[in-house]
Amino acid sequence: MKAKLFGFALCLVASAGFAVAGYADRAEVDEFVALLVDKHGFDASTVRQVLANAEHQSTIIDLISKPAEKKPWSYYRGIFVTPQRISGGVAFIQANSAALERAEQEFGVPKEFVTAIIGVETNYGANKGSFRVIDALTTLGFDYPPRADFFRGQLVEFFVLACEERLAPFEDAAACQRDTIGSSIDDNTTIEDLVGSYAGAMGFGQFIPSSYRNFAIDYDNDGRRDIWHNVTDAIGSVAAYFVDHGWQRGQPVVVAASINGDNDALDEVANGTYKPTNSIGEWRNRGVLVADVDDTLMASLYRFETDEQTSYYLGLQNFYVITRYNISHLYAMAVSEVANGIAAEL
Repeated sequence: MKAKLFGFALCLVASAGFAVAGYADRAEVDEFVALLVDKHGFDASTVRQVLANAEHQSTIIDLISKPAEKKPWSYYRGIFVTPQRISGGVAFIQANSAALERAEQEFGVPKEFVTAIIGVETNYGANKGSFRVIDALTTLGFDYPPRADFFRGQLVEFFVLACEERLAPFEDAAACQRDTIGSSIDDNTTIEDLVGSYAGAMGFGQFIPSSYRNFAIDYDNDGRRDIWHNVTDAIGSVAAYFVDHGWQRGQPVVVAASINGDNDALDEVANGTYKPTNSIGEWRNRGVLVADVDDTLMASLYRFETDEQTSYYLGLQNFYVITRYNISHLYAMAVSEVANGIAAEL
């Protein structure tokens, strides 16, 4: 209990904007530097140089403490599923038709879903974030106890990414040991130049550092994988991410459903799991009414509530894949509705 109270108090101190010790002279930072040196072959002084220039951002603590995904569906939907977002998606497809068509053919992910991800994440590149990634990840990794382990892990990934992509001050091989040979995102880019969201997500599709390392691709074959400025790379990277997480070509994403009468047992399991748990045939037998969909497909039951009504849906494997991008059924439904809206306008 004392540990929880301490962590809570630290969050309050950080969010209130009080001074937090610099990132060069703290015990947990020493451990972090040692990890990069021992496991990844980094030069300690170069890592400390970067961390010394990182700045605590109390605004980041405030933002992560009240994410949109914690809001009701009616509020969340109102943010993302708008006529402007849908018309913007149509314009995005028209402007990038060649890359989107190629990605759909090669990866099997419909162009409207790749587009909807980019639309929901950054409004088609209009809002890629304004926080330095190094500031976001150090703030959350060292000053946000509820998720410190996750964000400190992403900070490790960010340093390794900088090494692989030869970003200053890690462009010299003496500064870090490269497991793979990369090419710089941009010849003049430094690790401190990269900006993104308050959670350290980057580029058109808002990839966190581990996702960038594992799934970002050079889709226009120019020798660089740049998801900040190169929309073709961003399109290919989103599609690649979906496929690597199990996207099923030509299969549905989510289907409307209803419940036969009052069924408390179904309400209890709705929104209970992301990974599909039962076949559609099994859901029918349990009292879920759904249109003509292959009974052998696996799905999970979701409930969405607004002031006016409660709606039910069965999310299939492809819906689950969208939740791997952002672990929220609200997010996956918003992406699906934007994608369907875009498709209807094409």
